[in-house]
Order: sequence, then structure tokens, then C-alpha cells
Amino acid sequence: MKFLFSSLFIITSIFFNAQNLYSKAYGNPKKPPVIFIHGGPGGNATLFEGTTAQKLADKGFYVIVYDRRGEGRSKDENAAMTFKESFEDLKGIYTTYHLQKANILAHSFGGIIGTLFTSQFPEKVNSLTLAGALFTQQATYDHILKLAKEHFKNDSAQLKEISEIENLDKNSAAYRKRCYEIAGKLNFFDMPHPTLKSEMLRNEYKTGEFSRNNIRNADSPLKFYKNEPLNNLDNTSVLKDIRKKGIPLFAVYGKNDGIFSEKQLNDLKNIVGQKNFRLIDNCSHYLFVDQQDDFLEFIKLTLK
Repeated sequence: MKFLFSSLFIITSIFFNAQNLYSKAYGNPKKPPVIFIHGGPGGNATLFEGTTAQKLADKGFYVIVYDRRGEGRSKDENAAMTFKESFEDLKGIYTTYHLQKANILAHSFGGIIGTLFTSQFPEKVNSLTLAGALFTQQATYDHILKLAKEHFKNDSAQLKEISEIENLDKNSAAYRKRCYEIAGKLNFFDMPHPTLKSEMLRNEYKTGEFSRNNIRNADSPLKFYKNEPLNNLDNTSVLKDIRKKGIPLFAVYGKNDGIFSEKQLNDLKNIVGQKNFRLIDNCSHYLFVDQQDDFLEFIKLTLK
């Protein structure tokens, strides 16, 4: 009995044999469950898992992370990379960890998946938290390219590249990829003024096992754009509908996350409500590393 009791607090690692999904749970299963949905397509949960999952569990939550099928540590050459597939696998997480309902914590592209899942399966969701999450994709791409044109106004080569991007099919993997490459050149994903703690977290991650497992599948975005017709979404109306259903919505973003315009963030604040919205100073896209204490405090206060 003592062993069984103590095992509740031990980190549990489970691999789904049928689909080879990587997942891992942190904390006490009796605490409120939080499922983290990572970005992508082609990403993984290693950065969140390696820096933040246990610390969030220590705040009184049962934290579950997983890599979507065909991404990261969930290798599957036959993965379709569709939303339907993602939803089925997410429902499998509920089954594996014996969950009836859970709090969804969605980062970056994971916000699209988390929002659509919550809309389709509201009975499974206690709350939805968007953390640096996409919700109006084309508005993000337009914002990136607008600022890039201003920044590179005297650079003919870069302006030519931006023009090429604007002429691409906006529902294509190439368009998405090149928009984010431009955002990277503008340092939109970088913390403006790294703190000692953020540097320590990143260094610990880079030298540890999670960084070694930071597997990126370049085929995932190509498969997603080939197989999923819903690939450039504006989820504004979906989020409003979720709120009407009575499911609590929360949003926490980095004030210096350059891929979101001020208008986008104000629109989102109006949807979720001012008390459920937080902008964190000196913080960019990876807010759970940039300003981990503020991030964890927001999650603790809202989900408790």
C-alpha cells in the first residue's frame, strides 16, 4: 500500500504501443490535470517538459505532456498530421491517464489544436489557456511581413524576398515557413533582455537529455498542409463560442512576442476578458522560459 501511495507522486512515463505516442505525467494524479499541447507542426514538448512541467506540478497540478503523432519523440511515418488525428490522439491521452476532464494549456500552433478540440469536445475541457498561442493565423503572417517591410526598407534583397513570400499560396507550407524565417531574422522569438534565470533555464535545457531529444520532423508541416484543408484559420468566432458555452478561457502572452500585433492581442483580451488576460514584460514567444515565475503564477491563480 505504501508503494502504491508513493507511486502516485512518481513521474510516470507511458508509450502508446499502437501509435507510439510519447507522453509523460508529472505530479499527483489527484490534483487538477493540465495537458500541455506543444507547437508545430514539426515541434515537440521537450522545452516545456525540460524546464517547466515539474515546476508547474509543484504548484499543485497533475501535468501531462506529449508529442503529437509523427512529431518529436512520437515517431510514426504513417501519421496523417490532420486535426482529426490530433483529436483522436488527445482523447487517447485522456483514456491512458484516466481523465474525464482536463485543463488544456496550449502553446503556439498548439493553440489552434487546443481551441478546435475544446470547441468539438467541450465536455472534456475544464478550461483552455492560450500561451503565446496562434488564433488568427493570417493576421499573424500579415503582421510579420508588414514589420519586415518596414525594417528592411533599405535592403533590396530582403524586400525582394518579402515580395516573393507575399506571392506564395497562403495556404501552403512554404508560405508559413518563410514567414517565420523572416520573423526569426527580426528576432521576434527572442527575449529582449535575458535574465540570469532565463539563461540558466536555457543552459540547463541545452546540456540535458531533453535537448538531445529535441527531434524536429521536417516532413510534418508538408504532410499537414497536404492532408489538412483547415490550414490557415481565424479562430476568433470559435473562441467566442467556447466562452458562450461557459468554458473558462485564459490567455498569457509575452509583451515582446513579435509575431502578434497589438490589435490581435487587444481583440483576444476582449474575448477572454481583462481579468483572464496577461501580458508579461520582457518576454517573447517561449514565455515559460523567458519569465517562468510570472508564467507559473498566472497559471496557478487562474486554474486554481
